[in-house]
Amino acid sequence: MNLLTGEYNNTIDDKGRLSFPSKLRSAVNQNVLMITKGLDRCLWLFTSEEWAIFESKVMSNASMMKAKNMQVVRHFIAPAQPVEFDKNGRLSIPQSLREYANLSKDCVVLGIAKYVELWDNTTYNEYLKASEDSFRDAVEEFTNVIRCPD
Repeated sequence: MNLLTGEYNNTIDDKGRLSFPSKLRSAVNQNVLMITKGLDRCLWLFTSEEWAIFESKVMSNASMMKAKNMQVVRHFIAPAQPVEFDKNGRLSIPQSLREYANLSKDCVVLGIAKYVELWDNTTYNEYLKASEDSFRDAVEEFTNVIRCPD
C-alpha cells in the first residue's frame, strides 16, 4: 500500500454511497476496507493490514475488567465493519456510522498516511475552527520529532 494522502471534497448519495477518491483507491489497492468510528465525530477507514495492526494494539492493551479500556474497545472495535467497493468505486457507508458522523451530503475525505478519515463537511469545518487556537500547542509537542528547515 502506498501512503494515503490528500484532502478531497465528495458527496454521499441518498443510499449512503460515497464516491471514493480515485487517487486514494489506487493507493489502497484493495476491494474491501474496514470502517469504524473515529475521534471527533469522523469515521476511520483502514486496509485489512492496517486494521489488523490497529485492532491488535487496542486489544492487547485492553482489560475487560477496566471500564475505560472497554469504552475504547466499544467505540473503535465493536462498530467496525468491512465495506466493499462497488463497480463504480463507491463505498456504502453503514447507516449507524453515517449517523455517528452526522454524514449528510457534503463530505471531506482525508488521507492520513495509513488510514482515511471521513467527515461531514460542516462538522469538519467546525472542528478546524474550534481547534485553531490549540493547533500551535499541538505542533510544539512534536518539536522533538519533527525537524523543520531553519
